[in-house]
Amino acid sequence: MISRHLSLPTLGVAVSVWFAASSPSQAQQVTLPLPRLLTLMPMGAPSGGSVEITLTGENLEEVTALLFSTPQITAHPVTSSDGTSVPSKFLVTVAPGTPAGVHDARVLSRLGISSVRAFAVSNLKEITRTAANNTVETALPLELDSICNASMTKRAVDHYAFQARQGQAIVVDCAAAGIDSRLTPVVVIADAQGRDLLVNRTGGRLNFTPPADGRYLIKVNDLTFQGGERYFYRLALQAANGKTPLPRQPETQSVSAMSWPPSGLAATPASRETEPNNRAPETQKITLPCDIGGNFYPAADVDTFEFAAKKGETWWVEVASERLGRDTDPFVLVQQVKQADGKETLTDVAELYDIASPMKLSSNGYAYDGPPYNAGSPDVNGKFEVKEDGTYRLQLRDLFGGTRSDPDNEYRLLVRKAAPDFSLAAWGVHMTLRNGDRAALSKPMALRAGESRVFEVVTQRRDGFDGEIQLSMEGLPAGVTASGLKIGAGKTYGHLVLTAASDATDAFSLATITGKALINGQETTRSCRMATMKWPVKDAKGEIPAPRLMADVPVSVSNSEPAPLTIEPADSKVVEATVGTTVTIPLKITWRNEFTGTSLKLRAYGDGFAGLKEIDIPMKAETTTLTLDLAALKLPVGEHALALYGTAVSKYRYNPAAVPLAEAEQKKAELLAQAAAEEAKKIAATDAAAAKAAAAKAQQAGTLMAEATKRMKAVSTTAEPRDTVDIIVSAPIRLSVKPAPVAAATAAVSSQP
Repeated sequence: MISRHLSLPTLGVAVSVWFAASSPSQAQQVTLPLPRLLTLMPMGAPSGGSVEITLTGENLEEVTALLFSTPQITAHPVTSSDGTSVPSKFLVTVAPGTPAGVHDARVLSRLGISSVRAFAVSNLKEITRTAANNTVETALPLELDSICNASMTKRAVDHYAFQARQGQAIVVDCAAAGIDSRLTPVVVIADAQGRDLLVNRTGGRLNFTPPADGRYLIKVNDLTFQGGERYFYRLALQAANGKTPLPRQPETQSVSAMSWPPSGLAATPASRETEPNNRAPETQKITLPCDIGGNFYPAADVDTFEFAAKKGETWWVEVASERLGRDTDPFVLVQQVKQADGKETLTDVAELYDIASPMKLSSNGYAYDGPPYNAGSPDVNGKFEVKEDGTYRLQLRDLFGGTRSDPDNEYRLLVRKAAPDFSLAAWGVHMTLRNGDRAALSKPMALRAGESRVFEVVTQRRDGFDGEIQLSMEGLPAGVTASGLKIGAGKTYGHLVLTAASDATDAFSLATITGKALINGQETTRSCRMATMKWPVKDAKGEIPAPRLMADVPVSVSNSEPAPLTIEPADSKVVEATVGTTVTIPLKITWRNEFTGTSLKLRAYGDGFAGLKEIDIPMKAETTTLTLDLAALKLPVGEHALALYGTAVSKYRYNPAAVPLAEAEQKKAELLAQAAAEEAKKIAATDAAAAKAAAAKAQQAGTLMAEATKRMKAVSTTAEPRDTVDIIVSAPIRLSVKPAPVAAATAAVSSQP
């Protein structure tokens, strides 16, 4: 449950968080405020250890819990000597045996569950930098096999020192983007005087072998010398054993990883590439099907595989590398090999490139005229057909690999017969606004009572599967329901509508999203991954949005403030209609805020309803009707669902309930300050020592009064009505289309023997 308790110290922190991310001007804001967790410091801990965490965020009041995507990590509020909770601080404990990896952290607050932030677990000793280390002289000493958690110092270089022996293999790994940081790290290994020896400007690892015993430095800075609490990093310093490569620090997954791995794939490849295999005389002989692991290494590496194939065969080729977290762009060339008169002739059979996005993307990659999420990938998944018996050769290379020589750039190559399947990912719907508004915001599934929220669900279809996919969601909090607007046959995306009842009370749960389809006559169920923005981007023209996949699907509902508007069917029953007829559906509308304009203009989500004309709902109308011409829509017999949606501007007040509490606290502080001042005045002429103590007490009371006044002003300012544009979504409307009576009777007669 989400607590409704409010204390003024918590309120003060929340207000400062709100203003840290919001302009005090009354310009139109995009979307209703949602709770967002922005930073954790430190952002990781060792397995079996404990650490005190300080968090920051947007729109966070009454934080009652810090939760993680694994039960092996727990958190409890830090308390002061009088037993009260210290705002924004938690003691996090990682259970012994917790494997190294990245987990999602989120908080429960007044508005519900927040967006997520990465929290890493390691098997190394960990420290947190607490003092400035921007010079050679102030370099922070690091032990081998340890990790330091830190935030980048703005317009500066952070320095670290370590001792090493000549010839000892050292690995320096700076985790940043992979743990949700905004930092683009430049990492340098230098000698004791700070002279550069080795540099990495791409955020990768540095492998270093000291030329002599002694003290060495690690220097870290942002590529453009940005800094602050959002530019955090985890700097790992490890000794390599020279036999087994050290694993990279764990990272979150990009949205493109939603299509990997195929169902049932083994955790490790069945075989490995064998170098050298770049040139024709060195080709690696294989048989199909195959599952091969390899590396795009060294620079300009071309791995070549040769196999026999028979006429009429169709083989699907899939390569995973970018989806494994590598900065690569695989390319596959398949050629037929013929020998004649001692000469080799190669004929191109197929060139296989990127996996296309299921949806139209932004025209320039970041300005929002399409979703700021890309479920496509530079990886490969395509097919080639064998036209005649013979020998064939497959070449695999990284189109980015001409000058890079990184052994971490691994890949996995699959060549298989068709295995039709699908994968799913979902994210909160973003809106296209007038020119200049390009918001790409993290949208936690924190519902207000009476609200409906839409999520786009995309599918990557595998090996020719093009059937219908039914969407569903389970494990929702009490008072919340979900309706999957199916992904139609041959379509690449659909929608999922979450609806919180108007009388829903505070609740939270971990839900699951699934898709079901018939593949070769068998019902196949696949889970759906949820995606989010790492950071709320207010204007994507100036900052490229950075989405990623989440570890699970947290959902909450809060009755702290209701949705501004609720549109729902007057009757919750399924509407029944006959194919080819026209049906009228009564709708009920509940207005809770003031809206601008004269009407709401709404369109429809749902497979089969794209042709529905825009409808107008007069402002403040309590009822209206939706008319569906089933013949014009060409809606077939069966079960259907739709939801109406559009954008609207309302007068929104942020947390107005906090205003009277802040006013009461201000009055209390004023009375205490007044009493302390009068007491100090009385004592001043009698006892010098007592007068001094009384004056100090009066000064302290005056400071508390000033702070209470400042808090009250801030709370009142944020509670003032502000024009807010948001997506308005109706509760789902369910429709059962029946066959025409004559057609049904005819079918019944024709079925008789």
